[in-house]
Amino acid sequence: MVRFLLVVFVSFVLVACGGKQPESDYEWNLPKGYPRPTIPHDNPMTEARVQLGRYLFYDNNLSANKAQSCASCHIQSLAFSEPLPVSVGSTGEILKRNASSLVNVGYNATLTWAHPYLRSIERQVLIPMFNEEPLELGITGFEDEIMARFDNDLYKPLFKEAFGDEEVEFDRIAKALSAFVRSLVSFNSPFDRYANMGIDDAMTEQEIRGMDVFFSEEFDCHHCHGGFNFTQSIDEDEEIDEHRPFHNIGMYNIDGKGSYPTDHVGAFEITRRKKDMGGFRAPTLRNVGVSAPYMHDGSFTTLEEVLDFYIAGGRLIEDGPFKGDGRENPYKSQFVRPLEMSDEQKTDLIAFLKALTDEEFLTNPAHSNPFVGAD
Repeated sequence: MVRFLLVVFVSFVLVACGGKQPESDYEWNLPKGYPRPTIPHDNPMTEARVQLGRYLFYDNNLSANKAQSCASCHIQSLAFSEPLPVSVGSTGEILKRNASSLVNVGYNATLTWAHPYLRSIERQVLIPMFNEEPLELGITGFEDEIMARFDNDLYKPLFKEAFGDEEVEFDRIAKALSAFVRSLVSFNSPFDRYANMGIDDAMTEQEIRGMDVFFSEEFDCHHCHGGFNFTQSIDEDEEIDEHRPFHNIGMYNIDGKGSYPTDHVGAFEITRRKKDMGGFRAPTLRNVGVSAPYMHDGSFTTLEEVLDFYIAGGRLIEDGPFKGDGRENPYKSQFVRPLEMSDEQKTDLIAFLKALTDEEFLTNPAHSNPFVGAD
């Protein structure tokens, strides 16, 4: 029965995400019935653009001081996340957010942890490239110097193949990076093989019990982490206010009136609407077993800690500058409430979450560092 409901639910979402796409020579190799991500008409997916983007993604020359690349904070074996609570920029500046894993981001309706209106990967990649506060790759002020680094025998043919000529432009760099990021699709976990491919022994009995816990109405996990990508942030061409993937889960309540710390106010920072205080995007749970630490600020280091937080219905901070009872936050999601979960259910649920790990994705040579092993 659970598998039947899963197939129906997944199929409904897949149909909703379909639509006419630009012509492309890129081979997605998606499972039967899965749609391609939505592709902007001014940046069609091509093998050449993905390949150029792959080189750029791993190239430290994209940072002003040559200290970092995109891959410095997005490591393939960790589902293109990193094992730090929050990222560190190329100059050592501590950033505010945990580096999100780059799993199926081409399907996302919104990008980053808490920006309701940032819906284009091409726009999003410009933030780490040019942002000055906080400084990440630090390109601003060094544009000509950095473009000159790609005017060489390696990159000229790659740019020509991808865009028709050898000219290096940041618009082209952003488009190529976006194409590579869109290519990072993951649909070959034990869960996928069991629920969507009908392979009965793809999941263990414990993982199946954990799946029952996850999809039960008693625990509501699937309300915020639903659909084929285990997140509400799915591009269905809907208005953002009609499909809100941002949730206050009760991490803070520092004044007893719902306030979050200044650097962690979530979507409220953009919308200035009180109801968005502490609202952060529910990330995909695909490959969550390898993408620790968790939450927007890397607060929790293990899945066990995450479940304990949700079982408690939020977080109580008893002292310090952020003292407060997040469980009583007035803006907290209705789906975050105290739960009665047995130790066995908790263990089973964690087993299921780990069954969302796609080992092929974590080791796929097409996503790997092209400079490793090169002469």
